[in-house]
Amino acid sequence: METHIGIKESDRKEVAEQLTKLLADEFILYTKTRNAHWNVEGSNFYSMHVFFEGQFNQLDDIMDRIAERIRFIGHYATATLKAFLEITHLTEAARNKNDSDGFVRELLADHNSIIEFIRGNIEPFANKYNDLGSSDFITGIMETHEKMAWMLQSHVN
Repeated sequence: METHIGIKESDRKEVAEQLTKLLADEFILYTKTRNAHWNVEGSNFYSMHVFFEGQFNQLDDIMDRIAERIRFIGHYATATLKAFLEITHLTEAARNKNDSDGFVRELLADHNSIIEFIRGNIEPFANKYNDLGSSDFITGIMETHEKMAWMLQSHVN
């Protein structure tokens, strides 16, 4: 079915490509947050286990909303681990310790990376690709990441 939302196909394609990169980053961050939830150790195990669970649940919702946005603008959402790993801006880190401080610092850096990526797309989505809806959409996603990063930052010594 062809999409007619007042935005040229070439512009929707460009936006979908950037949203797909964002979806890949979200999936990698989700997986890393799940890892922290499953494997955190230490005297604050329970509180951090619950904290990380709250964060990965938020990321799950974000991923679903991004995939749906890609569909709204007439494209298909990538949904393979191989593709995500090829286009993500994030890295998978090997850990020697499963301490909450290490997980928090790593996840915080990833949130900040995603925030920067989103911030760099807000203006082009609106002005270059004439997609105010996607610009507004990612602004909301960025604000969610800013709050999640703030919560992580509050744990840093």
